[in-house]
Amino acid sequence: MNLHALRLFTKVAELSSVSKAAQALMISQPAVTIQMRNLEKELGLTLLESKGRGITLTPNGEYLFKQARRLFDLEMDIENKLEQLKNTGNEELQIASTHVPSHFLLPKWLAKYKQAYPNTHIHIKTANSQQVIEELLHYKVDMAFIVKEDGHHPDINYQFLMNLDYWFIVPYGHPLADQKVTLVELMQQPFVSREDGSSTKEYLNALCKVHKIPPPRVGLQLDGINESIHAIAAGYGTMLAPSIAASGFIQRQQVARVFIKDIDIQRPIYLCTRKNEQNSSSTFNTFINIINDSIS
Repeated sequence: MNLHALRLFTKVAELSSVSKAAQALMISQPAVTIQMRNLEKELGLTLLESKGRGITLTPNGEYLFKQARRLFDLEMDIENKLEQLKNTGNEELQIASTHVPSHFLLPKWLAKYKQAYPNTHIHIKTANSQQVIEELLHYKVDMAFIVKEDGHHPDINYQFLMNLDYWFIVPYGHPLADQKVTLVELMQQPFVSREDGSSTKEYLNALCKVHKIPPPRVGLQLDGINESIHAIAAGYGTMLAPSIAASGFIQRQQVARVFIKDIDIQRPIYLCTRKNEQNSSSTFNTFINIINDSIS
């Protein structure tokens, strides 16, 4: 495959325009058009279709665009790692994580690692599960940590680490505090919800669907676990929260649990890596060993 033509195609797909891609790359529009036709001829597939003044991708074009972005992201990752080695002699470890592992598990593991290897630079990005997996697929990070039951991506390895209890919580002194109620009764309360892409939000909606009841009424939407629990502690709403995050608030009598009849919730935490990729980095493998030792 002609990688130069593939790079041009990626820019055309990104901008949905041959002329804009040509302008961005500072080459003539006819030259880009010829390269696109040659690429389609080489592959034996139609990749682009005209749409108004721009273009749209065919299903084959969508697939190629997705894979091409990953290819060029890998190229950039290699360049960045080589630059790190040249400048410092050490690789950096890039990690993406959803909020619960990032706030309540990774600090302990990273502290243990840094005590043994103080010169290694580690960067953590915290986001929702959808964003975390995208970061991993596009070589923005070396590994990822998520809380998610299903919908696993076929290009990702999921190593189970542990289960975490999840609790429904309300403000301390709420009429439902420390009570056992049905899921239907709890869903009448206004909920503090996470953002779209949050696996906790997806889980709660799926739980309601399984029990054939409407999803909760969202009274407040916040990005992040800590922000959401603080809203509950301030006196508003209910939410589904990891026990590891909520237990301190319960001990301080800022929030209280609500027990649901016949429902106990545990959610899995996974360490995610890219499939078909043997990572020989000592930084990467040593950190994996520290995690496995900590949870064994």
